[in-house]
Amino acid sequence: MASKPPPAANQTVTQLGRQTLVPDCPTTAVLERVPNPHPDTRYVARFTQPEFTSLCPVTGQPDFAHLVIDYVPKDWLVESKSLKLYLASFRNHGAFHEDCTLAVGKRLTQLLEPHYLRIGGYWYPRGGMPIDVFWQTGTCPQGVWLPDQGVAPYRGRG
Repeated sequence: MASKPPPAANQTVTQLGRQTLVPDCPTTAVLERVPNPHPDTRYVARFTQPEFTSLCPVTGQPDFAHLVIDYVPKDWLVESKSLKLYLASFRNHGAFHEDCTLAVGKRLTQLLEPHYLRIGGYWYPRGGMPIDVFWQTGTCPQGVWLPDQGVAPYRGRG
């Protein structure tokens, strides 16, 4: 069964196929989208960033997380190179774990207007305590297979 043609792109992809520097901060990062070739089909697209890095806004020390982003696209897909550059732009950005996780989720939701999006931020311990942050845009559409994010809860040596 042929899918409907994708919507006309109202945004040009500018970073794909050329050398692009990592942006200095998330607010200057260009996050791009491309038309979904299957807007009539509900499915999950997953991005996993196991080496997400940001800075503690108080101490300036690095914080590390494993991010898992699941979304059910409507008319748009996130262009993956722009997403990688956007996520990398946090490495010199000072923000708390909750702020980083929600900023990524909300920016993607604003850009893509998906049927559904969820993000799990699994932060590595600082001061002996891991912080996990979860956010979603409502409920996953009925009939869509949404697997577990596959990140085990943090366990110490015990």
